[in-house]
Amino acid sequence: MGKTISGADREVLAEIVRLTQKQGLKGAEGGWKDFLQCHEKQFGSGLSDPAKRPKELLVAFLQTFRKEEKKVFDKMIRRNSDHNAMKQLIKDSPGLESPQQRLVRLTMEHPRYTQYHSLPVYDEDWIDIPLGKVSEAMKLNAMISVDCEMVLCQDGTDAVVKICAVDHNLEVKLEKLVNPGKVVADYRTHITGISSKDLEGVTCSLVDIQKSLKKLLSHGTILVGHSLHNDLQALKVNHPRVIDTSYIFKCAGLPTLLPSLNNLCKVVLGFPVRKEGEPHNCMNDAQAAMKLVLAKLEHGYDDHIVMSCCDIPNSDLAKLLLHKIPIEVPTQELQTLFSREYNVIIESVTRLRGESYSTYAVFKNFIEADEAFKKIEGHQKKDSSGRPQKLVFMKLSSGKTTSFYVRRMTAEVHFNDANTSKRPVQEDPGQQQAGDGTIDVKRQKTCLYSCNHVKEIEKLREELHEREEEIFNLQKTLFEVTRNQHLCNETMSS
Repeated sequence: MGKTISGADREVLAEIVRLTQKQGLKGAEGGWKDFLQCHEKQFGSGLSDPAKRPKELLVAFLQTFRKEEKKVFDKMIRRNSDHNAMKQLIKDSPGLESPQQRLVRLTMEHPRYTQYHSLPVYDEDWIDIPLGKVSEAMKLNAMISVDCEMVLCQDGTDAVVKICAVDHNLEVKLEKLVNPGKVVADYRTHITGISSKDLEGVTCSLVDIQKSLKKLLSHGTILVGHSLHNDLQALKVNHPRVIDTSYIFKCAGLPTLLPSLNNLCKVVLGFPVRKEGEPHNCMNDAQAAMKLVLAKLEHGYDDHIVMSCCDIPNSDLAKLLLHKIPIEVPTQELQTLFSREYNVIIESVTRLRGESYSTYAVFKNFIEADEAFKKIEGHQKKDSSGRPQKLVFMKLSSGKTTSFYVRRMTAEVHFNDANTSKRPVQEDPGQQQAGDGTIDVKRQKTCLYSCNHVKEIEKLREELHEREEEIFNLQKTLFEVTRNQHLCNETMSS
């Protein structure tokens, strides 16, 4: 165990230490700050960013954990080692890269890959698919496409209830109903097409599915899927060679959000996966993802394909991004930022960076997300992609005041006045919910730019952003002064 930890890169070790911070994990000598207080005399725990600490100190801290926890750390390190080996092999031998491996590389180079796939989740129930010798595994071009249906359980987690896997010939290799093993709160029948009756007598468990996938994906077989991290998270599977169809196409008109499977199939394949209002079909979705990969291999699609901003998935619009949150702030306290009238769910940490992290606040629909953003008090500006965000200050249960940013998921989406009343979107008979979780929102929002003029508008947006920077820096200084005064007053009063 110790050899793996001591031989890992400092950056990976720093990420693991951040993970222990966020999850409140403690070794034999306490948490990270406790450890620093005892072992680092020069800086103490004041400089807690693991990335700024020497490797030897990081190794010493991780060695204080139990054997079970070290096993999880070792999995994370080996996974990162496999990624680095693949990257190095591609760099050293670019001419040997197969078309399939190029799509694996495009997936790995996408910004969201690091966010969702770089390190496995700290959970002993997860399994790792062995890659074997990297140089041999990367010669294998076999592909398996997978899609899952998930239900919402009473403990707030998603559980797999159906899975289908197909090969590159679109032949079914795995199709099973799965016993969730938990009490189900919502079968999401309008999306999954599955009810409680369908699962009566089903004995196949998640562990059984993991064993089947391990056989299908052994020796480096490429796993294909759309927004694949959702399936892998529900399946609790780590696999190093993946092609995510939401990452490999360049989509004009969607500078920040990913296209839905249905809309991508409309543009690339010429037909949707399902008609509006139809529930998911695991086999159809798995085959659709594989067809997209085969189309990419045959035709390239290296230039931008035109996607309307009206095609943004409703599941993305129903979120707000919370970022640059100090790592000491518990995720559960973020709930207090929003009014109790919203049944908002704060997701688990999506990305750790230095001494801050980011996560998502998920609302019932995009109307509630829009209303909640408007009600938040804070200085509003735009990020580099033109998306509105607010700098907010929040008082924690500890009495301290912290600050971070709340950002919308898209820049140029406005809602019609007739649809701004607070109600579940699906109650409107004029709306149809698609099986991939998107909703036809063309009647509910007006796109303020045409996809034919994306480049011109992006250029103007960049120019506007540059002009705003000077004003924002002055305002930021004012906010810092106000914040310092507030903290000083709190200190004096205490």
